[in-house]
Amino acid sequence: MTDALLPAAPQPLEKEGHCYFRKGCNPLAQTGRSKLQNQRAALNQKILKAMRMRTGAENLLKAATNQKVREQVRLELSFLNSDLQMLKEELEGLNISVGVYQNTEEAFTIPLIPLGLKETKDVDFSVALKDFILEHYSEDSYLYENEIADLMDLRQACRTPSRNEAGVELLMSYFLQLGFVESRFFPPTRQMGILFTWYDSLTGVPVSQQNLLLEKASILFNIGALYTQIGTRCNRQTEAGLESTVDAFQRAAGVLNYLKETFTHTPSYDMSPAMLSVLVKMMLAQAQESTLEKVCLPGLRNEFFLLVKVAQEAAKVGEVYRQLHAAMNQEPVKENIPYSWASLACVKAHHYEALAHYFTATLLIDHQLKPGEDEDHQEKCLSQLYSHMPEGLTPLGTLKNVDQRQLLGKSHLCRAVTHHEESMREASLCKKLRNIEVLQEVLSAARQRSQLKYSQLREDDDLLNLTDAPDIVSKTEREVEIILPQFSKVTVTDFFQKLGPLSVFSANKRWTAPRSIHFTAEEGDLGFTLRGNSPVQVHFLDPYCSAAEAGTKEGDYIVSIQDVDCKWLTLSEVMKMLKSFGQNDIEMKVVSLLDATLSMHSKCATYSVGMQKTYSMVCLGVGVDDKTDNTKKVSKKLSFLSWGTNKNRQKSASTLCLPSVGVAMPPVKKKLSSPFSLLNTDSSLY
Repeated sequence: MTDALLPAAPQPLEKEGHCYFRKGCNPLAQTGRSKLQNQRAALNQKILKAMRMRTGAENLLKAATNQKVREQVRLELSFLNSDLQMLKEELEGLNISVGVYQNTEEAFTIPLIPLGLKETKDVDFSVALKDFILEHYSEDSYLYENEIADLMDLRQACRTPSRNEAGVELLMSYFLQLGFVESRFFPPTRQMGILFTWYDSLTGVPVSQQNLLLEKASILFNIGALYTQIGTRCNRQTEAGLESTVDAFQRAAGVLNYLKETFTHTPSYDMSPAMLSVLVKMMLAQAQESTLEKVCLPGLRNEFFLLVKVAQEAAKVGEVYRQLHAAMNQEPVKENIPYSWASLACVKAHHYEALAHYFTATLLIDHQLKPGEDEDHQEKCLSQLYSHMPEGLTPLGTLKNVDQRQLLGKSHLCRAVTHHEESMREASLCKKLRNIEVLQEVLSAARQRSQLKYSQLREDDDLLNLTDAPDIVSKTEREVEIILPQFSKVTVTDFFQKLGPLSVFSANKRWTAPRSIHFTAEEGDLGFTLRGNSPVQVHFLDPYCSAAEAGTKEGDYIVSIQDVDCKWLTLSEVMKMLKSFGQNDIEMKVVSLLDATLSMHSKCATYSVGMQKTYSMVCLGVGVDDKTDNTKKVSKKLSFLSWGTNKNRQKSASTLCLPSVGVAMPPVKKKLSSPFSLLNTDSSLY
């Protein structure tokens, strides 16, 4: 499910009909979920249009002085606000469309809440990456057209991944690929001019940044959202299906928690730390709920110890949903969380607390301590069921006294009926929940069961004799935990590995343009030794050898020999290639790594993305300082495409260094701050 077919990609392709698609997506699948995503995308556009119109009206209201115009603008603003509120309510309705995401098998279970995927706009990497390859790496950018196309195709496929492990792997592969792209093309001191736009999955508000961190954070959010959709799709009528559901929600919680801890200043509401904390709680609560369903799956036998276990498991689920509901009603989350989600959390909290009291009442009323039974074990279980026994009662005495058991059991039934009625009342207050038929059926059946059991035991003097039943101590045999994303299991190949090893050829390092060195090996002696692996460096250079006279320097990286790329060759392979030429002339291309701490050079130019490739000369005066170390080496020739950085300001703008025409730089003695340092990139951090 993606917006474009993928004609060329290094990832495995799947055949469907007469077309080929990237593994993990199917652009022709018209499922209810894909239609829902399309509706969400259309709503996002309507919300964006309404917000722009509202902003324009607000600006007009501030600027207008005519009273009649101001009244007209106020009227328009009221209509726009009303329209915007209706659009957001419609988006909330899509977010609670749990039926679309649930398993297709008919099941009498309460629906789970999945997260919708974040929508995004198309991004064109080609212009910016081609320019950067030419300017920074001094290579022909047209040689990398296929790699850029693969990157764009991979991003396009990630917009609507398939709802299975292949879809998760697709998103993870793009996230890891972004790590390579960031290291190759996104220096910390320069904006690349690529605008990423993502829509808030809860409010529909668009967020645009030129920072790749927004792209990575949004992909992480979609990985977590996809796990929630996988979890809701599992068949909860089988043990394997419930185990998969628990695993999926634990992994969703892990991804969202990783997102919260890694990207702490996200500009989108749905990725704010407060909202992510609530979403993590919601995922773990649903995993705990599935754990209870797994315990009850074989069918509940009317056994004392089993009922104690189930009652405490139900109390645990009710407790986590009560905590979730409280978190959803805290500022600032309360303003953006869907009302239907908060209502459903409250409904489930009351529902599972009612079940805990019902199962406790069943074990008290239907069971009686008989001779020969494990008296100590039952006494211990009953004492652990409560934090404290009701006044005047003891665990062993209650087990042996039929009347006490029955009175305490009816007290629990009364509390169960009360919680059931409260859960149905909460569900009736939310329009979205009223339309979920299976939810209404489950709540109604549970209430009727408790009422029926109480009616069979009810007596006229219950109002006087019954006491408040104590709370059930929550306990679980399986505490759900966060499962962190396992990116190491996904194998990803750097699309742009032809540029060379990332440890050297990255956006953070500067070096000279490739220099052609023509030399010969005199009597089999190259005149220098080599060190390092991929790429190989010149080491221990004889200053009188032909290679040194041709311009080779110690520390130069060998990038090609006789037009054969050597960036990925090992030391032995490069040495073998050099010695194979014998006494013949050898053409070798080398680059020199520049000092990353050098200040601005005397001549530099800036390049604004989106403008024509013309460079404005900006001459900077360089003073003299007597305290400068005269032994500091200064390059006599500077590459046209070497990047200049500011020594003391890490957030200064990147510049392109123009070559000084064979003139040695004078010793730098006075540090002047560059005017480009004012162009900091604070706005790109979030």
